[in-house]
Amino acid sequence: MPFRTIHIGRLEELTHPDNLKAALAEFILTLIFVFVGEGSGMAFNKLTDNASTTLAGLMAAALAHAFSLFVAVSVSTNISDGHVNPAVTFGFFVDGLPRYM
Repeated sequence: MPFRTIHIGRLEELTHPDNLKAALAEFILTLIFVFVGEGSGMAFNKLTDNASTTLAGLMAAALAHAFSLFVAVSVSTNISDGHVNPAVTFGFFVDGLPRYM
């Protein structure tokens, strides 16, 4: 990508209430996604006496991540377009793209 096409968004976009609300929702939901997924793995490890690397443990971790991602996307659909990915939100802030294309 040529450097002439890279630009920084306007300062008004950084302080706009909708963008701040979307960034805060993104932060909180990513935090919940990581804690639910990893917490389920740690809980399964405690409950099964260090059997988290078995097939059942891997399936439990995968299902916990899937359900937490489902909830995070469902909650954030109206706030930050449902992408639970801080890299995408950061890209929107840097590039200055409109939230709804």
